[in-house]
Amino acid sequence: MTVVDGAETARALRRLLELLASGAGSEQLAHVPVDPKATELALRIRDTVAEHRRREAELAALFDTASDLARLDDPDAVLRSIVRRARALLGVDVSYLSLKNEAEGNTYVRVTDGSVSALFQDIVLGMGEGLGGLVAQTARPYATADYFDDERFHHTSSIDTGVLDEGLTAILGVPLAIGSNVIGVLFASDRTTREFSAEEVALLSSLADHAAIALDNAHLLDETRRAVAELNDANATISAHNDAMRRAEDAHDRLMDLVLRGGDLAEVAAAVADVLGGAIAVYDADGVVLARTGGELSLSRAAVSASRTSGRAVSTEDGWLCAVQAGQEFLGSLVLGGGRSLGEADRRLFERAGVVTAVLLMQRRSVARAEDEVRGELLSDLLTAPGRNPAALLARGRRLGVDLSASHAVLIAHSDDVSRRRLATAAVRHADLVGVHADEVVLLVRGADPGALARSVAAELSSTMDSPVTVGAAGPAASPRELAVAHAEAARCVASLLALGRAGEGASMADLGFVGLLLGEHADLGAYVTATIGPVLDYDERRGTDLIGTLRAYFACGGNLTRAKDLLHVHVNTVVQRLDRIASLLGEQWQAPERALEIQLALRLHRLTSDRNG
Repeated sequence: MTVVDGAETARALRRLLELLASGAGSEQLAHVPVDPKATELALRIRDTVAEHRRREAELAALFDTASDLARLDDPDAVLRSIVRRARALLGVDVSYLSLKNEAEGNTYVRVTDGSVSALFQDIVLGMGEGLGGLVAQTARPYATADYFDDERFHHTSSIDTGVLDEGLTAILGVPLAIGSNVIGVLFASDRTTREFSAEEVALLSSLADHAAIALDNAHLLDETRRAVAELNDANATISAHNDAMRRAEDAHDRLMDLVLRGGDLAEVAAAVADVLGGAIAVYDADGVVLARTGGELSLSRAAVSASRTSGRAVSTEDGWLCAVQAGQEFLGSLVLGGGRSLGEADRRLFERAGVVTAVLLMQRRSVARAEDEVRGELLSDLLTAPGRNPAALLARGRRLGVDLSASHAVLIAHSDDVSRRRLATAAVRHADLVGVHADEVVLLVRGADPGALARSVAAELSSTMDSPVTVGAAGPAASPRELAVAHAEAARCVASLLALGRAGEGASMADLGFVGLLLGEHADLGAYVTATIGPVLDYDERRGTDLIGTLRAYFACGGNLTRAKDLLHVHVNTVVQRLDRIASLLGEQWQAPERALEIQLALRLHRLTSDRNG
């Protein structure tokens, strides 16, 4: 070879290298006038460089994908990123991912990118069915240039219908696996025939490996978050429980302190209302309010029965109710208003308040029984032997807070349907001294009008007991001896009321007309005459008439007007006019049998007293 040929060859080689550096194609390289072997070598160099660049781009893409996946902590976001990257890296029409359902033993399409078919997106692949089912079963990648013509796969109508509806032809599927456990399949597919190279299979597999790790990390992170949330919830529950326990202990200590220092039911109600919030009412076994704080509350008999049966507080329309019991003995009810709900700790606190209320009621009953015994002994001595030692009786009364030298009315309360003990307990609020004597409930009540007191007490006790309570009264009396005498008259009065069919009423002897006159200890005849026929006597005295004489003649003739006019020596019309005047003075019912009897008795007493005075 000459020097000239060598220079031309060098220029040709330089040109070939320049074309390689610029990325020229095979046709351009083939036109360079060099040895064919040099051209072949240049093409090989170009292909090697191109492969290195492709691999470099793929590695960069995998690195970027791994970085993106590592930053994702939401499993759904991870799945969407995996599918989107797969479609971009392989340049396919559709990419999608199916996940394994361990419970049902199949895989289902979870996420797609580029899909337009709703039918395809709902495909479920059993193990070994279709390309994806085979990948999931064998944990190996599978690729096909034409899915419908590939006999390696178990075709099913549901899978083929979905793939056909999407229009897919070439499909590549690789397993998403963590160790030996296949959790899903990653797919890349085209709508035209396409041969997937080994490099593309490797690339999708690498992406699937990264994706599986990222997905597992996302699941672990999600589980960790749930565990932390559950732990936080548990801590909150424990904290709330501890707070409730502390509140319960504080409330218990507060309630027991009230009991130990002699607190009353009102203080207990106030303490419970302060702890639980809401109105509180304490009722006795008869439904009578013993203490209340806050607004008005109603007592549900059905709730009382339910609480007694269960032994626990029960909810009502307005709040809660707890039966107050000592063993099997029902003492009353504790009611919480306000319509609030109670957690288990607060419910037990409310029930504990019921126990404390039971202790107070038992103490109250013990004290009441002791006081009743002392008061009962005093009342018994006062009514059976008032003259034995009056000074001692007065002193005993003062020790009990009762001034027996003050003016008192003596009342006796009677009911056929209520026990004497219960009646006496209800009567305490109306009297200075109450007790059971001679099988009747006796009350000493401050006041100067026994009849009015008897009517008031009878009405209130009948309402409270929900049963007729008859009350007889006498007095007023201001010494042990007078109280004993008044008691005897009150006993006759209540017996008279019952005999007259006036059960449930209250009265004194003065209210019973001539019956009181006949049975009373100190009959006031003049007062009776005045009360009965006084208006007629006054009229005669003012007008100088004799209507009293007409009355006597009328009753003496048995109400016969003809005989009466003969006896009076007047015209019958005169008798009628006089009787009309009497009716205007005594009332239209003066001729009623009972009223006529009282008037006749008054006429006889008037004549008797007139004869004595004359």
